[in-house]
Amino acid sequence: MKTQSLLFLFVLLSMMTFSQTRTNPDDAAIKKSLTYFVKSIQSKQIDQAVSCIYPKFFTIISKEQMTQILNMTYNNPFMKIEVQDFKFGNIEKPELITGEYFSIAQYFLKLKCSVSSLNEDMKKKMSSALTAKYGANNVKYLANESSYLINATMKACAVSKDKKTWKFVVLEKEYKKELVKILPKKVLDKF
Repeated sequence: MKTQSLLFLFVLLSMMTFSQTRTNPDDAAIKKSLTYFVKSIQSKQIDQAVSCIYPKFFTIISKEQMTQILNMTYNNPFMKIEVQDFKFGNIEKPELITGEYFSIAQYFLKLKCSVSSLNEDMKKKMSSALTAKYGANNVKYLANESSYLINATMKACAVSKDKKTWKFVVLEKEYKKELVKILPKKVLDKF
């Protein structure tokens, strides 16, 4: 009886462990591509980061404009933004829609935004903007460093034709009306 109980417990634990480790086989490819995108931004390799963006996105904003926006954000001498941590959240199973696979990937960034070169008025505006975008609980001001620590919950739509190479569109509610032009309604309804 004792042996049967131990065997039952072992089988139960094995099944629980297996079910937790069984993931979507496409997760690894999506994670690899998204990590490359974030690491490119982190290392200020903006052209490399832009190459990770879904090509149809450039019908909304030109590639040159996107490069300029990312450079102004991550290579700005007045407001230094540093990606300190990057973690994955849920990654949806890719869905085939009109010849392309789409998957929503959630990820978390810990950002440090140095505002030491900004005047007090600009710091207040920055504080309001960051709080509005990320929520008061996710923005902390470090007065001794004149920096903000930001915990950003992000979503991106991963797109692929072959499930090997993935390109991304960062999903932000304020840009939803522009994204209607390039992403299927079924995808947009998920965020």
